[in-house]
Amino acid sequence: MGFNINYKRKLFLYYFSIFFIVTVTFIVFQYNREKQFKTAQLENTLHSITDLTNNFLSKNNILAKGEVHLMDSLIQIIPATDTRITLIDDKGKVLFDSFVDDYRQMENHLHRPEVQKAKFAEDGAGSNIRESATTGQAFYYYAHYYDNYFVRAAVVYDIKVKNFLKAEKLFLFFIVFLFLVTWLILSYVTGKMSESITKLKDFAVQLRQNKPLVEDYEFPKNELGVIGKQIVSMYKKQMETKNALSLEKEKLIKHLYVINEGIGIFSSEKTAILTNTHFVQYLNLIGEKASLNPEQIFEINELKELHKFLDKHLSDNYSIQGTDLPQLEFTLKRGGFYFDIKCIIFQDKSFEIYIHDTTKLEKRKLLKQQMTSNIAHELKTPVASVSGYLETIINNKDIDEDKKDYFIKKANKQCSRLGALIEDIVLLNRIEEEEEYYEFSTIPILPLAQEVIDNSEKVIKQQSAKIVIKVDDTVTVNGNKSLISSVFQNLIDNALTYAGEKITIVIDMYHQDDEYYYFSVIDNGVGIPPKHLSRIFERFYRADSGRSRKMGGTGLGLAIVKHAVNMHKGKVSVKNGAEGGAEFYFSLPKCEIL
Repeated sequence: MGFNINYKRKLFLYYFSIFFIVTVTFIVFQYNREKQFKTAQLENTLHSITDLTNNFLSKNNILAKGEVHLMDSLIQIIPATDTRITLIDDKGKVLFDSFVDDYRQMENHLHRPEVQKAKFAEDGAGSNIRESATTGQAFYYYAHYYDNYFVRAAVVYDIKVKNFLKAEKLFLFFIVFLFLVTWLILSYVTGKMSESITKLKDFAVQLRQNKPLVEDYEFPKNELGVIGKQIVSMYKKQMETKNALSLEKEKLIKHLYVINEGIGIFSSEKTAILTNTHFVQYLNLIGEKASLNPEQIFEINELKELHKFLDKHLSDNYSIQGTDLPQLEFTLKRGGFYFDIKCIIFQDKSFEIYIHDTTKLEKRKLLKQQMTSNIAHELKTPVASVSGYLETIINNKDIDEDKKDYFIKKANKQCSRLGALIEDIVLLNRIEEEEEYYEFSTIPILPLAQEVIDNSEKVIKQQSAKIVIKVDDTVTVNGNKSLISSVFQNLIDNALTYAGEKITIVIDMYHQDDEYYYFSVIDNGVGIPPKHLSRIFERFYRADSGRSRKMGGTGLGLAIVKHAVNMHKGKVSVKNGAEGGAEFYFSLPKCEIL
């Protein structure tokens, strides 16, 4: 059965082992160092004695005189009375020994260890601990070589000397105390380190098991704790980023499903990765077969140009490098539909196919062509009238002043109508093609409506009409003042022109919700024939073309109303009232509340 040691104990054992080895090494080193120091002290004392003996011998010229017996007087004055002094010549013969009376009978000392060391040592000194062959006692010997003789000093190697040479034990107690203190510190430090690492381990296990973080990890205030906090913090940020990316991915996918373009993303093996509903719908509009799925796009004969492009760039012989990605774009007409098809291939040879239904754009081009024809037709009448009146005046020099004045006024009226027509055409085109150039701001409706009424005051008096405003002065919309003004102006002008005389026009804000105000412009006039209601907002459409031209209408007023309201994301509609008269309803966006 295995024995598992937790990280704290392992860490403690590692540190403890290192500290134990260092401590033992230090103790051994210190012990030996202490012994060497004590030995050096003893040898220093013995060296002093040998020097003193040498000085005594030299000063008294004892060896030359052969008066070795005078050494006894030296022994008496040496402080250390237990010191043995031996004098040996360079041949090893003992000349004097303070511990042996019959020293002349002593054997040759040349090969004694301390003498040999002294003879060959650079400093001429040597020492040794051994038992004396002469006395049978153990001595600590110290010999010093002086020119042609040796002076040896020795002390009995008894318990006193042994104790002197032993290292002091006090430092051992200090080491033991330091060891215990360090043990406690290691236990505390490893505990803190283990706490941080254990929490990191638990954190990693939770991540490995894909478990949510169920606690807020509190780490110790140390380096590992800081690292742990940073790891947890980075993980939380990573998870926040991951969640944000997942949300953005979800939003992107949802966006792909709500846009009007078909998007298909494929792998390099032509396997569909992501496609939206429009992509599938457009495929079935393009292809001859029924119920086509996204991957069957590569079977549609009408897309041969796309197939060739993909086969060329997806082959193993073709490599895609840098940012210059292969792209293809072409237009396809199929069954009354127009499609703009694009394809781009990425570095990993995955690719995206984009299908855009341009049928409306193509029809709009056709509509513009028709509009151009209508404009040309509408311009012919006033131009022909002006031209006719002016030719009459020019060709008839003797025409009376009243008729000349009549023709000039008629020509001027047609010029005004021509100018109004051109202004309406320009405005309508700007609304359709330059929506982004219109600046939006906060527009109070009551003063704007009153300004429109003031502009039409002359016509109102001529028609004996009455205009009632039921709009509160707090009603403000977010829009372009010029366009909103044209909405109210054209609706009022339309009522004054076609509803008849002595009518009442009511401008009302009849409803509101969180985003829009709902307005109505209602008159009690003759109304609009029902068969014309569905086409009343078309360009140049007139319910009574003859009367409209006679009244100076351009046929574009209500078309301008529709496009201006649509540009503000509102809706406009028309119906006849139950008691007669025309009722126009439209919505405009509220200002955002900050």
